[in-house]
Amino acid sequence: MFIGIVSLFPEMFRAITDYGVTGRAVKNGLLSVQCWSPRDFTYDRHRTVDDRPYGGGPGMLMMVQPLREAIAAAKTAAGEGAKVIYLSPQGRKLDQTGVCELATNQKMILVCGRYEGIDERVIQTEIDEEWSIGDYVLSGGELPAMTLIDSVARFIPGVLDVRRQQKKTLLPTDCWTARTIPGLRCWKGWRYRRFYCRETMPRYVAGA
Repeated sequence: MFIGIVSLFPEMFRAITDYGVTGRAVKNGLLSVQCWSPRDFTYDRHRTVDDRPYGGGPGMLMMVQPLREAIAAAKTAAGEGAKVIYLSPQGRKLDQTGVCELATNQKMILVCGRYEGIDERVIQTEIDEEWSIGDYVLSGGELPAMTLIDSVARFIPGVLDVRRQQKKTLLPTDCWTARTIPGLRCWKGWRYRRFYCRETMPRYVAGA
């Protein structure tokens, strides 16, 4: 799977490429993550990427030209068929059903906004879909993009072991409350009782 990132802070994505499940996926060649900064597509000495909204309003917006050129570079690297996604508070709420849908794409480009967002003309001309991870304020689209990458990467064949790979697509209605106790039966007075079923045990770390 190829995922292109358009972000003013590409260094943040080392958390995805260097660590954990996604880091192993990158190392094993199952996932490719490449970043483009709009600042690399500016032509003034200050490398300006933001400007005031036309007609007034609070804050600044990311400018059309650097964004469009960064997206174009990402599209060239991805090849045909790449879906361009903007991480936006106005977007569709990301849930497991949405993750399943996104995982069917072998090529995605994620656009991360900053300031008060991006120029609407970029959304109208370049963006295929908008996605949100929740109704709260963040400083930019980088953390939502990392959330999306982490959740989607788990669907790539070979990233997880076979048993977990088979189970991860559909979630039971009680999956968020399932509990387990691996490892030690007793810790500081907390004793594992044999009558717990796997679905209702409190969840503790093995060997703690």
